[in-house]
Amino acid sequence: MTASQPTLGNSTSSVLGRRLGGQLLKLRTEAGLTQTDAAKVLSSSITKVTKMERGWVPMRDPDIRALCELYGVRDHATVGGLLELAKVDRERRKAKGWWDDHAIHGVMQEYVSLESAATAIKAWQPAFIPGLLQTPDYIRALRQSPTAQVTKGPEPDEAFVAARLARQRRLSDDPPLALRAVIYEAALRNFPGGTDTARGQLEALTKLAGLPSVSLRIFPFNAGTHPGLNGSFNIISFAAPGAMDVVYVEAPFVERWVEGGESAAAYDELFEMIAERSLEEREAVPFLHKLLKEL
Repeated sequence: MTASQPTLGNSTSSVLGRRLGGQLLKLRTEAGLTQTDAAKVLSSSITKVTKMERGWVPMRDPDIRALCELYGVRDHATVGGLLELAKVDRERRKAKGWWDDHAIHGVMQEYVSLESAATAIKAWQPAFIPGLLQTPDYIRALRQSPTAQVTKGPEPDEAFVAARLARQRRLSDDPPLALRAVIYEAALRNFPGGTDTARGQLEALTKLAGLPSVSLRIFPFNAGTHPGLNGSFNIISFAAPGAMDVVYVEAPFVERWVEGGESAAAYDELFEMIAERSLEEREAVPFLHKLLKEL
């Protein structure tokens, strides 16, 4: 499913809404029931059920409980996960966050609002330093690179820098966003902006790696190849690990959300495989110091 945010009348499809709707659709299908059956138990129209399953509308807890009862879902963890996802989605839809005061456009509006609501993120990045760990000079250098000129949005460079730095406050919030980041060695050796930018960014990474909320690993060249080298992805979690993950996948000219449970789980397995083959956390900072000496 794409990262766009389609609209229908006064309704808006959100990533979390689609994730929740997809779960309810899966449960209904597994129970062998129809939208008519669901509409009857809710005393509503089939149109409402359709909107719920497509993520068009925020969902009420009583409706979710009634559907779970109809579908034979008795597991408290499953029902609780759906209710928590619905709560986060409702809050996300009505919230006015700091990002409303920044020049953030397109898919990043949705991404940043989800990042703000998340409890944890797993980030794999084969080409660049993850956004939550970038220095101002690195951000500016990226924006000025020839590749970025093809894909960057309409926001002024300094407004973009300010917005990205505002995102980084999540790492020191109370409670903080838990970030597990794995960076490919190539991203640590191929810096936009030259030596000064590289030195500043590497020094910043050594400090950020010391934050309690940050787990940093490096995937070295000698670890071989794997499917993740095709592009970066971020796994965004909102509760217990895996309970309601969505995945943001990014490649040249392609940005999309992976909202299905099995598909999101596949990305989680890929991330763990990459992390397992990477340097241990305790080895990351010495590796960064080694790179600094080579500059």
